[in-house]
Amino acid sequence: MPTPNRLELLLEYYREDPNDPFNIYALAMEYLGSDPQKALYYLEGLLKWHPNYLPAYYQSGKLYADLGQPEKALGTYQMGQALADALGQAKTLDELRRAERMLRDELEDW
Repeated sequence: MPTPNRLELLLEYYREDPNDPFNIYALAMEYLGSDPQKALYYLEGLLKWHPNYLPAYYQSGKLYADLGQPEKALGTYQMGQALADALGQAKTLDELRRAERMLRDELEDW
């Protein structure tokens, strides 16, 4: 029997437990390089159905920026900052602030 590739394995985990935010996040990360729209689908689902899943904010913001949607990226970074602050996650808060500043700097250079 052939060994399933990573995507097949992640899809299997997702089918077994579609409500586990890590399964959704793992699928989004797997799709980032090959199918950004599919990655965005899963990341937006995370933000909607698991709004306290903090890692989704950085990745969603970055993907929005990469897809030419800077306003959505900035808003996502800001929502993530508010959540990180509320959860006492100082390192993540700093990362999200840095990502927002870098994007704002890029936008000013345009």
